[in-house]
Amino acid sequence: MKDFQGFPGGKTGLTRIPDQFILDLLPRIEDINELKVILYAFWRLDKSEGLFRFITLGDFTQSNTWIQGLAENPQAAEEILIRALALACEHKILLNITPEKGITESLYFLNSPKGRAAIHAIRAGKWVPDLNNQPPPETLKEPQEIFRLYEENIGVITPLISDSLQEAEKTYPKTWLEDAITIAAMANKRSWSYINAILKRWQAEGRNEREDRRDSEENYRRYIEGEFEDFFKN
Repeated sequence: MKDFQGFPGGKTGLTRIPDQFILDLLPRIEDINELKVILYAFWRLDKSEGLFRFITLGDFTQSNTWIQGLAENPQAAEEILIRALALACEHKILLNITPEKGITESLYFLNSPKGRAAIHAIRAGKWVPDLNNQPPPETLKEPQEIFRLYEENIGVITPLISDSLQEAEKTYPKTWLEDAITIAAMANKRSWSYINAILKRWQAEGRNEREDRRDSEENYRRYIEGEFEDFFKN
């Protein structure tokens, strides 16, 4: 295994892990492979989409680097994976539903209100997961560009801000979003409300992009200190 060279500069992709796992469950985990499986499940589920998020046995084996960390021999790695998943389910960190009622393979959910509701919906015949709609691993590696720009310049993206950014991407040109984030960072007004105010003003009054790009620093000061100063005070 190659020596780890350290994390790269700037912001990197982040995975949300419940505080309760760190404070309550982590000290109880004795099997290193169980820990690897749980952390991978957190990552994969966090990057997935949909009301009910799940992971299949096949999803665990799609990353060659990760699965080889369990064992170099593929058969041995799969046996270790199955044992580790069984432990994670025994400890009630993950929930498992075996093939039934239209489900062709075992599914794993986080033991959360949504995970429990998903299993109940399957068993009640009210929901059948679409196994063909799972995101491939390559789509899970990097956050969207505008999300990365926001995190690098403004701050952490909460679910509410995530929804706002996605809506803004549908409403405004990409260059507007990029420039509004830059203006907010330069003004040290690092909030979505400030960025949204800039975008709404441009939408309402128009924007001379050609002029703005000719001298960007001068125009940033125009929004920060000039005629829009009162508008952006809050």
